[in-house]
Amino acid sequence: MPRANRYFLLDHVWHITHGCHQKQFLFKFARGRRRYLHWVFEAKKRFGLCVLDYMVTSNHIHLLVKDTGPNVIAQSIQLITGRTAQEYNQRRGTQGAFWEDRYHATAVEADEHLHRFGLHRLKHGARGRGESS
Repeated sequence: MPRANRYFLLDHVWHITHGCHQKQFLFKFARGRRRYLHWVFEAKKRFGLCVLDYMVTSNHIHLLVKDTGPNVIAQSIQLITGRTAQEYNQRRGTQGAFWEDRYHATAVEADEHLHRFGLHRLKHGARGRGESS
């Protein structure tokens, strides 16, 4: 069965989640989390990705972004996930999947979802901005 198309709507807020391959703890070291965030902010510079909040845990990520134009989110996620996986494999001398399946994007009502996003961060013990153990 073919994959469903993704539809993004200008000025909508999206909660994006993406898990590591087979729920492995591929972000267990701070260096990997820092490199992921480097690429998030590189996407912000290159494509104009509007990042409202983020959280990188040991085995998955959350991004809260606002859609600012055609293909901005898709191009940004492609850059972020591709470069993160490539760098990880180069550092470890491995090859293969880093991410589990495709990322999930859910349109959200900003006020209510921002509150829930904050509660999720507290539940998972987020330290600092976007990092957890």
